[in-house]
Amino acid sequence: MEQKYNTSMLVTEIARLREFCKREGEIVTYSKGEQMEREGEPALWFAYVECGCFKYLTRGVSDGKEHITWFSFEGEFVADYPNVLFGRPSQASIQAMMSSRVWRVSGDCLKDFFNRSAETKDIRALIGEHMLNQFKARYQDLHRTTPRERYELLMQRCPGIVNALPLNAIASFLNVTPKTISMMRRDITFNQ
Repeated sequence: MEQKYNTSMLVTEIARLREFCKREGEIVTYSKGEQMEREGEPALWFAYVECGCFKYLTRGVSDGKEHITWFSFEGEFVADYPNVLFGRPSQASIQAMMSSRVWRVSGDCLKDFFNRSAETKDIRALIGEHMLNQFKARYQDLHRTTPRERYELLMQRCPGIVNALPLNAIASFLNVTPKTISMMRRDITFNQ
């Protein structure tokens, strides 16, 4: 989701990876609610989101409730990376939040692509570093920001998210209740 990491090299390599998905992959449409991956089952797919949106869900250990940990939007990649490279169990279920179309390749196909040359191995390293930076920023945000600051950061990063996702999905991602989101929205609207 965090697309502010725009070094020219990363942008170029992401474009190469997107073109690889289109050239080697298949176009697949997921209906709203359909899962691309299931938590605990082998991760199989790496895809470029042509249109739509996916959420990453995991179940709480003690309460069994679903928690949204990530989103992938149009123009981004969707996968349980790096588990997909090795067919390891997915650490999240990945589910379409609306009708979504992707260019999808298997984990084995992606791994073969990365092993083709030193250049493609560099792409693998850049993608891994980019994802690490995204997850690190998300983790730090959960610890160093208030719920309102997290909400405002999300609105800056993904301005259209409030139109695309239900309130409870945003609340789950921000690790707050839907009531907290409602109160923040009201406060922002009337007390700016």
